[in-house]
Amino acid sequence: MVESKDISIVVPVKNEAGNIDTLINEIEVALKKFNYEIIYVDDGSTDNTSLELKNNLKLNKKLRVISHLNSLGQSAALRSGILNSKSELVGTLDGDGQNDPSDLPKMIELINQEKNSMVLVGGVRVKRQDNIARLWASSFAKYCRFIFLKDKHPDSGCGIKVFHKRLYLRLPYFDHMHRFLSALVLREGGTVLDVEVNHRQRIVGKSNYTNVGRLLVGIFDMLGVMWLIKRMPKDNKSKEIFND
Repeated sequence: MVESKDISIVVPVKNEAGNIDTLINEIEVALKKFNYEIIYVDDGSTDNTSLELKNNLKLNKKLRVISHLNSLGQSAALRSGILNSKSELVGTLDGDGQNDPSDLPKMIELINQEKNSMVLVGGVRVKRQDNIARLWASSFAKYCRFIFLKDKHPDSGCGIKVFHKRLYLRLPYFDHMHRFLSALVLREGGTVLDVEVNHRQRIVGKSNYTNVGRLLVGIFDMLGVMWLIKRMPKDNKSKEIFND
């Protein structure tokens, strides 16, 4: 069983000036009993995100910042952070402040109860603070993932997750893969667990996505994931067991 409290928190951001300071402080409070690092990945921001991150770097020794010169997308930003993380355990948060870092400890506790390293713990947002159009789009995407990908996770699009780095490294990488992590973990024969988490209103800034754009891209991505699942050898399922 993994007893180490070490964890790397990866936060991808693009134009999230005004949300940086508060979220970093909240992560520190939530993980004060843990050994941790915070990795922000600035995905080509054009506002003051970079400046706010530089100011935090001067004061916070647990913070690391990776910058993309151009915007490569959320999946690429997550990948940059995870590949450069120093811990075996990885937690992810959206940078808009809607995920609540105080939910991380119970997710870490749950995954540390598992001897198998092929585990992903995904948040399930309670009382989502989104508009009707976004809620509808999310429900439709959830239905499609269940029908076509056999993904039974109640909220696989939720940004707050905890998983083992070695599990992530086994997954096929492609643009927008962050929306399909639970399905990809199941493809590898892994286990997906869910935990109810808080969801908050966005206070500063606006989303980088539109419902229509998300839907169109999601359809093509889902076809690709369906192909990946069908091409996986049926006897591929395996488990890696931690030494006690």
